[in-house]
Amino acid sequence: MQPMDNLELLPEPEEPRLLTTIDRDAPGYPGEAYGVSDEEAKELRWPAAPIRRILWPWGAITFALGTVFMLVVLPYINAYLAPVLPESEWAYESTGIRELQDSGLTGEGVHVCMVDTGIDLEHPDFANLTLAGFRDFYEGQHDDIRDIGEEFHGTLMAGLLVADGKYYGAAPGIDLSVALALGPAGASGQEDMVAQAIRWCRITENADIISLSLGSDPGSGMGIQSETVIAVQEALDAGIFVVAAAGNTGGAGVGDVSVPGNVEGVIAVGASSWNGNIWSGSAEGSPVDPYTGENRSYPNQKPEVSAPGVLLFSTASTVITPPYAYSTGTSDSTVLVTGALALILEWHGEALAGDDGILDPTEMAIVKRSLASSCDKDSIGGSSHHPSGGYGRLDAVQWASDIAFELNLA
Repeated sequence: MQPMDNLELLPEPEEPRLLTTIDRDAPGYPGEAYGVSDEEAKELRWPAAPIRRILWPWGAITFALGTVFMLVVLPYINAYLAPVLPESEWAYESTGIRELQDSGLTGEGVHVCMVDTGIDLEHPDFANLTLAGFRDFYEGQHDDIRDIGEEFHGTLMAGLLVADGKYYGAAPGIDLSVALALGPAGASGQEDMVAQAIRWCRITENADIISLSLGSDPGSGMGIQSETVIAVQEALDAGIFVVAAAGNTGGAGVGDVSVPGNVEGVIAVGASSWNGNIWSGSAEGSPVDPYTGENRSYPNQKPEVSAPGVLLFSTASTVITPPYAYSTGTSDSTVLVTGALALILEWHGEALAGDDGILDPTEMAIVKRSLASSCDKDSIGGSSHHPSGGYGRLDAVQWASDIAFELNLA
């Protein structure tokens, strides 16, 4: 008899199959204990064995290849699904943009300059669009108006603003200039190109609003002491509004909104979903201004506002059929705030600029202060400011009303 020292004893199970919870290859009871053959008894003790033999390894390989395939064809599948999926009218209605448009506002007379991956002007929803200007800072092909983005980012953003066809953008009556300054991946690390584009928007295009659906994490890419930041400050000093994405770094521990959205005078925009909740990917702002080292204060805490930015339907490249897709991020919400501001400037811009026709820092501060006071606080639980949701959700009608109140307009 063999010694049995150091042997761990287990209680006798009433159910013979419980032996396999210790070792699925254990002999277990013979088949006659189950009323079946020994081979059938083994399968009974490990019922997943046949499935495992089917799935491994070819099932796992097929799953991996299928996942890669889906990632590659997703934009095209998305385009085919677009006609039967819900559109994004909720985004325009919930922010008051449609109500302002119902009063006759389209953004006419307001000049917006977008810095992005370009624009596909062949899209049918741009049939009524005549660009005020186009400049290619990426490849220098200024006569070739196009979108070089792999995910058509520039065209998606332009559609949210100026589409006038299958659906209606936020401010289709504006004068639009487009600066191609981001590469095919939509990366905003080409900070020299972005800085040049912003200066072109200011100097050559004489824009009223510069829309930046882009950004770089603080401390990387553009950095807080970059040419882009300097170019943005030059635009602000010239009386040009700059609206920029807060960034899609929510939960990543980045510590602040993206550059250049973290510049004090910029309107940094976070994203919210259809139910008004703050999107989980929307970046959190820091209580401290990295440029001064001082605490940020009202109305310049970051971000300043949130707006719809989850699954927004928009124009995509004409290389896919139908040429539409959905987009999510603070890029999208930035464009809606740009559009709302364009409508408001069409309405109150002349009164805001005063007798000299030039927006000075005091007049620009009225716009930011009115934005902060007008936001829907329900989305941030009634608090004064939320690190991701800003002063609340965009309410374009109330924003316009608060500006009129500050200017003593009827």
